[in-house]
Amino acid sequence: MAQLGPSYGSLLASQRKIAAKRDPNLDREVQEWIEAIIGEKFPDIPYEDAIKDGVILCKLMNKLQPNAIPKYATSGGSFKLRENISLFQNAARDYGIAEAELFQSIDLFEKRNIPQVTRCLFAVAREARKHKFNGPLLASTMSQANTRESVGGK
Repeated sequence: MAQLGPSYGSLLASQRKIAAKRDPNLDREVQEWIEAIIGEKFPDIPYEDAIKDGVILCKLMNKLQPNAIPKYATSGGSFKLRENISLFQNAARDYGIAEAELFQSIDLFEKRNIPQVTRCLFAVAREARKHKFNGPLLASTMSQANTRESVGGK
């Protein structure tokens, strides 16, 4: 992970705005839903750290759509594990998730926009409902509009 120095000006303002949008209750809802689907508990670490390497996300997609991601890394360096996030994103796209609802790898891997990651997972849950997934469904579907906040102020 890149070591970032302190943030100033508009970057700091953007980061604060994104952090203010984070709702721990939504993170917890998504975590419990994923745990129910994959049949295993997250490690005893923060939500964003548990999904950071993409392994849990790949397991989720494979449960929702069998063999959506036939092969993913369970160990290795950052580059290899970061690829898991891309595999998840491609599988989510194929599953029907709109581009605007996806997150960028850096949003998760460097924890730059965890609220967007959670919004994406709510979109996956909505799509599972549309696909008539025969398993646990997320009770709340967070149906509000998804507007993506960029960290760099673009």
